[in-house]
Amino acid sequence: MAGRAVPLTVGLTVLLLTFGPLAMVAAQAQGGWGADWPAVRFTVLQAALSAGISVALAVPVARALARRRFPGRGALIALLGAPFLLPVIVAVLGLLAVFGRAGLVNQALGTVGLSIPIYGLHGVVLAHVFLNMPLAVRLILQGWQAIPAERMRLALSLGFGPGDIARHLERPMLRAVLPGTLAVIFAICLTSFAVALTLGGGPRATTVELAIYQSLRFQFDLGRAASLALLQFALCAAAVLLAGLFATPSGFGKGLDRVIPFAPKGWHRIADTVLLTLATLFLAVPLAMVAWRGVAGMGDLPPSVWGAAVRSVGIALGASALTLGAALTLALSPARWVGVVATLPLAASSLVMGTGLFLALWPLLPPERVALPVTLLVNATLALPFAFRILRPAAQTVQAGYGRLADTLGLRGMARLRWLILPRMRAPLGFAGGVSAALSMGDLGVIALFAAPNGPTLPLLVQQLMGAYRMEQAAGAALLLVILSFALFFIFDWGGRHGSDL
Repeated sequence: MAGRAVPLTVGLTVLLLTFGPLAMVAAQAQGGWGADWPAVRFTVLQAALSAGISVALAVPVARALARRRFPGRGALIALLGAPFLLPVIVAVLGLLAVFGRAGLVNQALGTVGLSIPIYGLHGVVLAHVFLNMPLAVRLILQGWQAIPAERMRLALSLGFGPGDIARHLERPMLRAVLPGTLAVIFAICLTSFAVALTLGGGPRATTVELAIYQSLRFQFDLGRAASLALLQFALCAAAVLLAGLFATPSGFGKGLDRVIPFAPKGWHRIADTVLLTLATLFLAVPLAMVAWRGVAGMGDLPPSVWGAAVRSVGIALGASALTLGAALTLALSPARWVGVVATLPLAASSLVMGTGLFLALWPLLPPERVALPVTLLVNATLALPFAFRILRPAAQTVQAGYGRLADTLGLRGMARLRWLILPRMRAPLGFAGGVSAALSMGDLGVIALFAAPNGPTLPLLVQQLMGAYRMEQAAGAALLLVILSFALFFIFDWGGRHGSDL
């Protein structure tokens, strides 16, 4: 009974944290969303455009990566994973350095009397493409690698050219992979608070989450904020359900080994080289600009940055510990419901959960007094789906291979955890902990609702410095945020891999 009670307790806690704030939101929602439909339309429009453009650009890049082998290919694939862990506010700062009014692109265009505005719909879409196109490449690249080598050998032996291979092998794979990829990125782009806060704004470029923030922080209209939060939850839940429906496996079947690289020559090689070069520049130049300007700004950081850094690291470590404990407990459970419960937080964005908790706490005490623990709790909950997906396969493997032997030896409770689970799951536990810590370090959601002016986390301080046009100091703080985020990820991941052979 005790073995079942712990996962059940964790599951009930996750349900409470997910639906408790939603219940508070529903109780105080006023309805009447007619005045907020422009925000809904903009939210859906920017998410649809961002997903469509990200996937459209990712397909040729993934194809080029799948059929080319070159020095630095592994580093490029690793670079494609960086934006997922990169704090959103840092990505925005890098894009401003390249595409902003005083950025590299507009400086070059200014010589011929042209300029590209960065704020509004196009800026929001640009930021989302920067953040999500690499994810789309990684997902689509898996589709190419899943094409059995035997089919590629047969196609080559039959004299298939690039057009024939595209028609008979690549396009069927894309029809299976692209709908799920589009749905996943669409769902991610619906929760775009940090991007909308810095690059959106105004009546024509306001997302639902940004409207929630404005209602609470500037208008203090609790009823409207609750109504908007309920609407945002409905949008996110529909998007997550859509992503689940389209996440179907390819019908190719499994081969005996990996795909043989098919590398057509001539203009195909030139096109692939150009695509990979442009993709690398698109990702690397904004990051390099943050590093370049950040080094100059590190010597002029305000004293408040160090307190903000300590708060951010503390929240990240606490959230990672809670996430790992909950994810491991659910991953080890044989119950079928754990997967559904662990995925539920995807439907609740940080602004929705934060709004519900704000409404619950406001009559009792000033929300800024509990800003840090509430932020920690919400970050831990929102990272749970990612940690669970990382740990679940490894947990099932351990249970299938050693579960009966452990039962025979009487290994239960802490002894089972110490001698069986941890030694064989340290690598995925380290990776999951690193992902959770990095995601928490970069969060700019709940803390924006709860934080007192003198108690920001590092991402919120970067946003405040940008709002005050102290861009050099913002770049320095952003560089510190990146260093701390990736340092936490590396420490967790290295610790897991280093001890995985024990």
